[in-house]
Formats: sequence, C-alpha cells, structure tokens
Amino acid sequence: MGSNEIVDVKVKICGITNVADAEAAVQAGADALGLMLFAGSPRHITLDKAQDIARRLPPYVLRTGVFADPDPADVFAAIQLCQLNLLQFHGAETPEFCLQFGLMSMKAFRIQNADSLLPIHEYHTDAFLLDSHVAGKPGGTGTTFNWDLALEAKRFGKPIFLAGGLTAQNVAEAVRKVQPFGVDVSSGVEHSPGKKDAAKMQDFIAAVRGS
Repeated sequence: MGSNEIVDVKVKICGITNVADAEAAVQAGADALGLMLFAGSPRHITLDKAQDIARRLPPYVLRTGVFADPDPADVFAAIQLCQLNLLQFHGAETPEFCLQFGLMSMKAFRIQNADSLLPIHEYHTDAFLLDSHVAGKPGGTGTTFNWDLALEAKRFGKPIFLAGGLTAQNVAEAVRKVQPFGVDVSSGVEHSPGKKDAAKMQDFIAAVRGS
C-alpha cells in the first residue's frame, strides 16, 4: 500500500473534553472529533460543554456525537445544539433506532471473536466502528483486537473505522493491513483520561498520513 493511499484514511479523535484539545486536534489535521455524550464514559462532557466545543470547530471537521443507549430526545437536542454531522452509537441500539435521526450514523461493535461480526449485517448505518471488547467498557479501552476480523468486516460493504488501542507506534501497520476508511483514537493520544497530548496527536496523524 503506497503512501498516497494512506493519505486518504480519515482520522477521528474521540473523547475531546475541552476547547484547547479540540483546537490542537484540528491543527494536527483531524478530520473528525468525537464528543462523549453518555455518562458512563470517563471522557463524558455535558451538552453545554459539547456545544461550546462544537461551535468553535471549522466547518470541515465532522462533529460527532457519541452515545450509548440514549433517550432519542437527548440525541435530537445534541444534534441541534452542537450542529452534529455524525452520530456514533456504542450501546445496544437496534438497527431501527440508529436510523431515526435523519443524520449520518455509525454503529460501534466490540470485537472479541468472529461471532462478534454476526450482528453487523442487520445494521444499515452509514459506517461501522470496530473497537476492542473489554468487559464493562463500551469503548476507549486502549486495547487492540485481531485486525484480521476487521478485514472480514469489510465484506459488509460499508466504510470501516478501526479503533481499539491505536497509537502512533502501531497505526501505520493497522492502516496497511486493514486499509480502513478511517481510524479512531482516544486513549492513544492522551496523557490522562480526557486530556489529549498535542504532540501525540500530531505524531499519530503523521503516522496515518505516512509522512
């Protein structure tokens, strides 16, 4: 896989909790930022905080609302207040639930083994996010999974975002092996949960771009 192909891979930095980190991520070249709008995440932020971050982002950066089994009213409120472009669902949402909001959507799947791929065919979201399965954690695990399973998931014909334990040290290998539509990183560019490291974000995106 040539470096010219690697350039096309989208980079989503998830778990943004403050304006300074959002601005640093944009400066580093992120294509999308994830705002954690469910209380179970150590990177959870309030809707007011998410709105403050979102309104400062340039229009070319995808503003992603990340949810886990939300009340639909809360999703609609976040769409309006944060001008979201993409919805990401990490819970036990049904295929129908994900499609009711009139916005691009992405369903996350926690991959443990080949059986973890079985439910994917039931979903018709715009993209799929593949994360590692760690008991009690819906995402942001910092753990990798077998990337051969991500290759299998590509057969469903939808864009794949690869997540789970990616860092500047392993993301180039992941991109070469899986050739995903995008990669998603959270803990791999942090110095503590919810606090991003500007240098790590720059190094991560440089590794993805192949530079």
